[in-house]
Amino acid sequence: MDHSADSSGLIGAPGLSPMDSELVAAVLAGDDRAFALLFERYRPMVARVACRFFFRREEAEDVVQESFAEAWFALKSFQGRHEKSFAAWLSRITLHTCYNELGRRSRRGESLMSELSEEQVTWLTERLRDEGAENAVERQSISRDLAAKLLDRLKPEDRLVLILLEIEERSVAETAGIMGWSVSKVKVRAHRARAALRKALKRFC
Repeated sequence: MDHSADSSGLIGAPGLSPMDSELVAAVLAGDDRAFALLFERYRPMVARVACRFFFRREEAEDVVQESFAEAWFALKSFQGRHEKSFAAWLSRITLHTCYNELGRRSRRGESLMSELSEEQVTWLTERLRDEGAENAVERQSISRDLAAKLLDRLKPEDRLVLILLEIEERSVAETAGIMGWSVSKVKVRAHRARAALRKALKRFC
C-alpha cells in the first residue's frame, strides 16, 4: 500500500503543508499519520510550556506526552467548536495538564526544587526591599533558577497565574480565558500570588 498520501491527498504530498484543520479532519477520519504531523509541528511549543512548570527534562517530557494524549481524545471538541487556532487550543490543554500535575504533586507533598541557597536569598531579598521590587519580580529580573525555586512553593493556581502573566506574557484577558475566570478574579489572584511569592521568600530569610 502506498503511504505517501491519504485519501484526501493531504498527507505526505511533496511541497504541501496542510492546514491544522485539515490535519484534524484527517485524524478524525482515521489517519494516524496526520496526528504525527500535528505532533511534529507543535511539540516544540508544548515542550516550551511544559518546561515553564517542570524543570527536569523527563518530567517535562511526561507532560508533553500527556498533553498530546489529551488532545487526541479531545479532537472532536476542537472541531465541534470550530476553533480558529489549533495552537491556542493545544496550549490551553497543555496548561491545564501542567496545572493538574502540579495539583497532584501538591497533594502528595512533593517538591521539585532544592532549598534556596543563602546567596540566592540575599540577592532576592535586596531586590524585594527596593521601591520597585514587585515590578522587578514581575519583569523577570530574577534568574530562572531562583524564580523556579520560589514558584515551586506556591499553590498550583497561584503558580499558573504568575507563569501565564509574567513568563508566558499573556494578557489578563487571555489568562482569564485559559483559567475560566473573570478578569477581576485574575487580577485578585495575581495580586495574592505575588504576595505569596514574597511570603515564600521570607521563610528563608
